[in-house]
Amino acid sequence: MAEDRELRRDLLLRIEARRAGVQAFLQENRPRIRRRANVTIVLSSLAAAFTAGPALGGESFAGAVQNGFGLSDDSVVWRVLCLLALFVSVGAAVMANIAKSQDADARLSTAEAANAELEGLATLLHFGHLSVDDAVKLYQQYAVKIPFVQDLAPVASGPGWGPPPGQWGPPPGPGGQAPGGWGQQ
Repeated sequence: MAEDRELRRDLLLRIEARRAGVQAFLQENRPRIRRRANVTIVLSSLAAAFTAGPALGGESFAGAVQNGFGLSDDSVVWRVLCLLALFVSVGAAVMANIAKSQDADARLSTAEAANAELEGLATLLHFGHLSVDDAVKLYQQYAVKIPFVQDLAPVASGPGWGPPPGQWGPPPGPGGQAPGGWGQQ
């Protein structure tokens, strides 16, 4: 029985280390993915805006801009707008292809799902509703879904290490530190 309890604690610590890695991955990558998506949207919108004036207004639009800026030739207006549309269109295409090549959205979704699965597994294991053998099998199934995420020490909420005091973790060693270096920065 004591061995089962130790195995359960060890597995819970592994689950929490994996979840800490997933949460760090999500914190690092969510803002980057959002920024990339927002920049792509803005660049695409600018491309449309730069081509909308000449497309809708035609020569009267070009003449109005020419007179407004005091230009000698309306072809300058067309050239500048087309050049700007080209630059922002290329920028939007590059940003979209970078996101697609890195498969960032799929990785983010997979990490979020694995985090929820690992949290549920930890809860079931903690309250004894799942045998250690079954929990190990599930842990392996969930962990292989996220090979791009590195394990980290769980977020410390106790006195400098691992899980909260009295929950899931082994007792602190000499000097209040957890055995094996958990929680050391």
